Amino acid sequence: MNMFSRSAWVHLRISFSFFLMPVYLFALGVSPNFGESRLLWSFIIIHLLLYPASNGFNSYFDKDEKSIGGLKNPPPVDEGLYYLSLLFDAIAIVLGFIKINALFAIMLLIYGLVSKAYSHPAIRLKKFPIIGWITVGLFQGFFTFLMCYVGINGFEIENLLNTHVIIPALLSTIILLGTYPMTQVYQHEEDARRGDRTLSLMLGIRGTFTFVLIIFTLAAACYVWYFYSNFEIRYGIIFLASLAPVVIFFLVWFIFILKDPMKANFTNTMWLNFLSALCLNGFFIWFFLENSHIAQLF
Repeated sequence: MNMFSRSAWVHLRISFSFFLMPVYLFALGVSPNFGESRLLWSFIIIHLLLYPASNGFNSYFDKDEKSIGGLKNPPPVDEGLYYLSLLFDAIAIVLGFIKINALFAIMLLIYGLVSKAYSHPAIRLKKFPIIGWITVGLFQGFFTFLMCYVGINGFEIENLLNTHVIIPALLSTIILLGTYPMTQVYQHEEDARRGDRTLSLMLGIRGTFTFVLIIFTLAAACYVWYFYSNFEIRYGIIFLASLAPVVIFFLVWFIFILKDPMKANFTNTMWLNFLSALCLNGFFIWFFLENSHIAQLF
């Protein structure tokens, strides 16, 4: 067992946290009590410890031989990866308690347990297409938004029970419910071999694209309504404009898929993920600067 082997660290896929940053940045954009220390530590704990721990744990039990998110050619896993992922989890929880508060530490623990249930053979929610899809949507969206909000602001649970927090948390879930099946579209053969029944596998390649298009359109409409109702219509317009490159890439890719389903491969999926994360991260950084009035200081 070697926790510090190259293979173990590669499977943590720390750079993959870039794709998960929009939820954190959205929570930051509506945060009224952010401070430099909490901002720094909550980001480090979530993106450099919690997410990599989840990636490593899932990789250990999946034992993928073909491409996975962020790794085109994943190296073989060993027991060291299992213990390294648990170590990252433990460090995240301890730091969350010390640097933020007990509620944040508890939420980190809950997130870690749910992510483990997704891939651990004793439960393996990944085998159940609808339950797995909803679980990922709720915990990587709604729950993660609340966790980020607590970490950024240092709030307690009573501060979460208002529409100012609940609505954007729900929006985070809606967009994840629409985008998550796309992360599975190139893994059908590998998932079927393991006996996993993901939503994308159930829908098929063309069905996945159609489903994602419908849910993503609904999500975009909900975001525009949110920005129009709570801020100004220009926020909604800029949100749509920022996603234009993603929509164009998706539609062109869909056209190619209709002619050749083999185009639903790792490379195209990662390009869509990267483009989507880049556009959403850019928008939510702008949203934070605009909504917090920090931009006016420059």
